[in-house]
Amino acid sequence: MRWPKLQKILPQSLRWRLLLALLGVLLLALVLTGLTLQRLFNQHISEQFRQDLLVQLDQLTAKIELDENGQASIEPQSMSDPRWTRTYSGLYWQIDKISANGQTTTGVLRSRSLWDYTLNITPDKPTPTLGSRRNNTSNTIQRLRATGPQGAPLIVLARTIQTDESNGAQWRLMVASETSHLQAAFGHFAGLLAISLCVLFVLLVAAGWLQVQIGLAPLQPLQKALQQLRTGEVQRLDGHFPLEVQPLVNDFNTVLANNAAIVQRARTQAGNLAHAIKTPLAVLQQAAYQASPQTASHTNVQATDPLSQLPQLVAEQVALARRHVDWHMARSRAAAAAGMPGQRTELAPALNALIRAMRHIHADKHLNLQLHLDPPHIAFAGETQDLHELLGNLLDNACKWARSQVTVQATMPTTTQATVPATTQVTANTQETRAPHETQRLLHITIDDDGPGITPAQRPQAMQRGMRLDETVAGAGLGLAIASELTSLYNGTISLQESPAGGLRVLLNLPAADVPQDTSKPPQPQ
Repeated sequence: MRWPKLQKILPQSLRWRLLLALLGVLLLALVLTGLTLQRLFNQHISEQFRQDLLVQLDQLTAKIELDENGQASIEPQSMSDPRWTRTYSGLYWQIDKISANGQTTTGVLRSRSLWDYTLNITPDKPTPTLGSRRNNTSNTIQRLRATGPQGAPLIVLARTIQTDESNGAQWRLMVASETSHLQAAFGHFAGLLAISLCVLFVLLVAAGWLQVQIGLAPLQPLQKALQQLRTGEVQRLDGHFPLEVQPLVNDFNTVLANNAAIVQRARTQAGNLAHAIKTPLAVLQQAAYQASPQTASHTNVQATDPLSQLPQLVAEQVALARRHVDWHMARSRAAAAAGMPGQRTELAPALNALIRAMRHIHADKHLNLQLHLDPPHIAFAGETQDLHELLGNLLDNACKWARSQVTVQATMPTTTQATVPATTQVTANTQETRAPHETQRLLHITIDDDGPGITPAQRPQAMQRGMRLDETVAGAGLGLAIASELTSLYNGTISLQESPAGGLRVLLNLPAADVPQDTSKPPQPQ
């Protein structure tokens, strides 16, 4: 929009914008219509009023009689309208005499309705008409103004005549009428017109609202398709959409397909690179193992050469290189998929599979692994492989340190949660990595073990890449670091706390997908 200030004032809803535009157009159109109709009505009534007065003036002109002395007379009974004889009726006539020398004698003759009152006229404007003509009767009608017997304003039509019997004198014939009934008619019509236009305005607004609803109804399938895409139910927008929206849908699907192809290529390239690097590393590690002093002692090979320590150094550096490869593999895979629409992973199947794997890997410890989900169907808004990588590292770390029990609990509050700006905060009881600010629904996952735990001072170190607090426990020191990195990429949070079981509690907040309608219980861990 070219007017930024207007854009800030207008509501964001397209429906309300259309309705406001409709209201503005209707108000302007109806106001102009009302003013035009009122003006036309006033002109019509005023013209009809003038024509009625003109008829009365023609009748007065036809009834006037002049005798041989030039004196005018009118038979009162000859005037047909009974208002002429009713005192102060609002309809009056009067005849003035204008002598040859210009002297005017007002009220020579007048209607009974004037009683003893004489009209004093004020010129308004001459009005040419096609009025009747008698002897030297003028065709020019004068429109005059006067004040009635009761102080009411009058509109006066006057005609000046002259006959052969008048000896050069002229007679000014006037008919007058009060305008109060005109004003009453104007006001009555204005009231009816206002009521009618208000009713019409309400009906048109209702019709416009219905039209807006019908016009925007085809966008509901698009909204539903976007919701399904956001929750991971579909991978593209499918459906029947309006012709005006279909190009946008096609372009959006093209963008989704391109992004998916880019992610797949990135994963393929990362995987190929990892295999290309891991194969030589595995060869080097095997060669270092065979050349180590321990191996040489079993094969009766003397390891007195100063270079006998080289295999151990090579093995350590190869292990470090493998850790770096694993780290960057996990990070690049998650970075490519994080934030992609249409990603949804059910938590129950993923956790059940991981728990079965942990029971097999750590079978010698005979651990009691428990899983609690509330509600049963919780979904993670992300890639399945990333969730396995994230929870797999955390579960493996918990099982390594646990004495007898590991508990996994996942919940999803009904309210919307908001993450905070990206920071790493270290306190006495928790170390937390926070993702960029975003408002969304979150699922909470806690992993508790009954192992020795980690002191508050060691928790920041535990989140660092390659840091191993106890070298006697197998591992690369990347579990918590990879989990922290993956959580950050998905705009989640991870914190280390003291577990009620006495060991370590890992608390995860991850973006949640919508819960489906099916609320049946998920399969329990086997």
